[in-house]
Amino acid sequence: MSKLKLSLTTQIVIAVVLGIIFGTVVGDWAGNLKFIGDIFIRLIQMSVVLLVMTSVISAIGEMARGDEENKLGLKVGLHTFFWIIFATLLAAGLGFVLASIVRPGDGMQITEAYVASDTATLGFQETITNFVSTNIFSAMATADMIPIIVFSVLFGLGLNQWIKKSGDTLILDVVKQLNNITLNVIQTVMKIAPLGIFALLANVAGTIGLAVIGPMIKYLGILFVGVAIVMIVMVLITAAICKVNPALMPKKFLDMSMIALTTTSSAITFPTALKDTIEKFGVRRDIANFTMSVGMTMGSAGAAMSYVIMILFMQQASGVELPALKLVVGIFLAVMLTLGTITVPGGSAVVATFLATSLGLPVESIALIIGVDWFAGMFRTFLNVNNDVIVSMLVANSVDALDRDVYNGKKSVNAEVE
Repeated sequence: MSKLKLSLTTQIVIAVVLGIIFGTVVGDWAGNLKFIGDIFIRLIQMSVVLLVMTSVISAIGEMARGDEENKLGLKVGLHTFFWIIFATLLAAGLGFVLASIVRPGDGMQITEAYVASDTATLGFQETITNFVSTNIFSAMATADMIPIIVFSVLFGLGLNQWIKKSGDTLILDVVKQLNNITLNVIQTVMKIAPLGIFALLANVAGTIGLAVIGPMIKYLGILFVGVAIVMIVMVLITAAICKVNPALMPKKFLDMSMIALTTTSSAITFPTALKDTIEKFGVRRDIANFTMSVGMTMGSAGAAMSYVIMILFMQQASGVELPALKLVVGIFLAVMLTLGTITVPGGSAVVATFLATSLGLPVESIALIIGVDWFAGMFRTFLNVNNDVIVSMLVANSVDALDRDVYNGKKSVNAEVE
């Protein structure tokens, strides 16, 4: 008889349900299991600094290799980045507004004893000054993420220039290997995620009971509504600028949307999305290749919205009032994270831990975020993928590379995507 194998996602969903039931039944005693969840969170936290550093350094250093996409022209590049950033900021801003109105984390009261590590409100100049550390090793030891990112960007730029000058990619290769190893460490840690999440949610449910279910539903509901609004706005903008019929878009999006919703992976959806961008939306092949490739890496409007909602969810759940300037910094970090999203199993666990650590928020609510991440991932990926196609259309229109006959179904082309 073959062994029943459950995917990690299925195991996590089961752990969420069992953790809530167990905590509700046994009450305060479930707090004795919290240390297991704390160990799980710490195992993720200890890898975050190295993962962020190697990801940023390798991404910037890699640009020195002069890929063919860079030859497509300054205009195409600028338009691509403009529309990606526009959609990202729109999604992040809408996520902030919705989460501020609905307040999905209210009622959690996950940590009454929590006291913010830096309760004093810093001024603008001091906040900006603190973005730069006098000692990178000190910043790494305290997981001070913003100075770490600043250093990593500068190191990546220096590495980029060195590679262009010498052609020596040894350091870049070492950094990329470190990045791969760190990803493997996180993948290994995620194997015990169901146990850690069970313990954390049992503790939360034991403290506040079934009230834990409401915030989970509100978190997903806000994301769903936000994704729908951003899609409608972007479709209408595209229809107006490109002068196409928006009523034709839903059917054209169908195939890639179904793959995105069922796999929650932009990478897996990419071949279908690229093919449909050329064959159904009428974007010229070279423009589609560039914009869709950049979009898969940087075009993560859905992730931006999700990360901003995460910040407010954790802040509301902990009962901590963050200064306005710190909230702005958090939103900035959330947006920056989407420009090179960490695509590993349990990536949201890494992101949530990173954001909580950066803003000095407690991490108990991360269990809820991880617990419903598969459902959240459906909405994120749907917006990420479909918005990449929209960006591709807008860029193609700007350089007269959008074939409206193909879009309207009057002409057929072959994408020749292998």
